[in-house]
Amino acid sequence: MSIETIITNAWQRKAAWLWLLLPISWLYGLITLLRRHAYKVGLLSSYRAPIPVMVIGNISVGGSGKTPLIIALVNHLQKRGIKVGVISRGYGGDTSQMPALVNATSLPNVVGDEPCLIVHMTGVAMAVCPNRQQAITTLLDAEPDLQLIIADDGLQHYALKRDIEWIVVDAARGFGNEQLLPTGFLREPMSRLEGAHVIYHEKPNTDSAKSSSEPQSSERLTMRLQADALQRLWSLQSSTKQRDNVVPASNSRVHAVSGIGYPQRFFNTLESLGFDVIGHPYPDHYDFNLAELLQYSDYPIVVTSKDAVKIKALLSDYTAEQASSDEYAQLVSRLWVLPVTAVLSDNCYDNLNQQLKALGIEADSDVGTKTPS
Repeated sequence: MSIETIITNAWQRKAAWLWLLLPISWLYGLITLLRRHAYKVGLLSSYRAPIPVMVIGNISVGGSGKTPLIIALVNHLQKRGIKVGVISRGYGGDTSQMPALVNATSLPNVVGDEPCLIVHMTGVAMAVCPNRQQAITTLLDAEPDLQLIIADDGLQHYALKRDIEWIVVDAARGFGNEQLLPTGFLREPMSRLEGAHVIYHEKPNTDSAKSSSEPQSSERLTMRLQADALQRLWSLQSSTKQRDNVVPASNSRVHAVSGIGYPQRFFNTLESLGFDVIGHPYPDHYDFNLAELLQYSDYPIVVTSKDAVKIKALLSDYTAEQASSDEYAQLVSRLWVLPVTAVLSDNCYDNLNQQLKALGIEADSDVGTKTPS
């Protein structure tokens, strides 16, 4: 088990030994406060893009559902005729090749796994670079008629000015011990949520139990992740090599392999669908290899869409000679993906439309403004 996984588990358990790290958290908090203030008063410069920018981020380390949310927002805006682009730092990619445009043939080890997934699901114009200004410049050079740019995970990137800011909070996960890194898993203090546009990611099909630190208003903006049907991750060209074609039944045992920010959510989702889950958490953005997956040989393997992007790239690298092996064929037959779709509350779309209107961005129609059934 990696150090990252150990610390992540300790955060979620609120382990007592984490309090020994409190002095480091105080120093981290002071640096964070001074840095944000320096941007606010102009001691550090911020870049203003020539078109409106919407930042999607969170105050915690680990997954909160940002990527499915961005995919849902892009689909919504595209349906309404708004020309939208996306930028990302391209975490896990090759920074020596950035800034770079992302397209259908881009590889996750070059541009990052999440950008590959976003473009695959939406076809949106997208650019990646740790320097967000360079990413925006590259994107607008290629797509000069864009009306809006969504910045993935740029909440703490104060070098980029933003016109709209959405903070995603995992209401089910909570805030742990509510401490800053490394004592807790917060990047910024809880006070960052005051007056902010917060989207609460809640458990599917449940009335969320709101913690004392969260608003109790009927205006609460929410989203949930809706699990779709299992899909085969990869198909061999030779049908004779494809085995176990039946989709795993909901009462069967499966290996759940996950390299996302909060793997337990993925495991919980599978359990809620009736699967007997053997969970295998890996660090976020983990670079899998096929040898690791081969060890899970007794039951089907289910992965997230984000992990599937990287595993597909691994499988596509195999030669026809390697692909003909029984071991390879058996692994491919065991691999399944559980896609999820972000479902937003109606008031999320209402608020978005109001924010866009205030920026002078008018949609062609009101298609897709409400939560899908």
